[in-house]
Amino acid sequence: MKRPLFYSKILLFGEYGIIKDSKGLSIPYNFYKGALKNDANSSDVALKSNESLAAFVDYLEELQSKQPSLVTFDFDRLKSDIEVGMYFDSTIPQGYGVGSSGALVAAIYDEYANDKITVLENLTREKLLQLKTIFAAMESFFHGNSSGLDPLNSYLSIPILINSKDHIEPAGIPSQKEGGKGAVFLLDSGIVGETAPLVQIFMENMKQEGFRKMVKDQFVKHTDACIDDFLKGNVKSLFHNIKELSHVVLDNFKPMIPASFHELWKNGIETNDYYLKLCGSGGGGYILGFTEDIDKARKALKDHKLEVVYNF
Repeated sequence: MKRPLFYSKILLFGEYGIIKDSKGLSIPYNFYKGALKNDANSSDVALKSNESLAAFVDYLEELQSKQPSLVTFDFDRLKSDIEVGMYFDSTIPQGYGVGSSGALVAAIYDEYANDKITVLENLTREKLLQLKTIFAAMESFFHGNSSGLDPLNSYLSIPILINSKDHIEPAGIPSQKEGGKGAVFLLDSGIVGETAPLVQIFMENMKQEGFRKMVKDQFVKHTDACIDDFLKGNVKSLFHNIKELSHVVLDNFKPMIPASFHELWKNGIETNDYYLKLCGSGGGGYILGFTEDIDKARKALKDHKLEVVYNF
């Protein structure tokens, strides 16, 4: 039986901020995808995935016994599938900030959760929040702390606007302009990022009053403005706010930016050819870029691999 595919996602805006109640905007990215498979694949990758799934099941059993009212699973079927070698077949790069664990969580919930909330239902705010809570608890196995947003995006495969922790809704984003010069792109850092340690650094920094103030008065302010501009199609204002946001991140989130990219980051702000921002928790993986002229950005970043994900 062919299982459904679950796609990667890109958190366009809101990384770190959503932990502290800023807005966030997440979009599906169909270039990468994954699905659960039972096809007796004995490659190293499949075996490793199968092992990881077995450990995940132990965690889910514990979760169910602690919070039976949150979510329950068909463990008999899940365990027998894992015993015969089920694995998650995925093209989504791990540690790249595009939601590899989110797609896996969505796939397990879709296949094995009892009384699941389906995509076909009228997705009220309550249902969206309930799904997000379930997914946050499930994905915590991988990250130690999860907003639940990546699996939610992967499960629903629609853009999601996070207004606050308790207020999320499907978002209508402006349709892309085919051949538009403005673009959102992914820049491959060539390094695998680790989410948990970086979130830990952020939480430690949040204990300092100065850092908290910066997050509230600058980081969250510009993030929220970027989201409003993006959804309304205010391109001029959007790029002004992205430049500000890029600056704030360079000044205050240095550990999250791979050292070899500090110059490149600064260069974008100085030349206005492109602006870079974190994609997910940073530390490696993809870096998100915005440009008003993709040709200029390609030239300036000619030594790096660019993937365009959205055209203005």
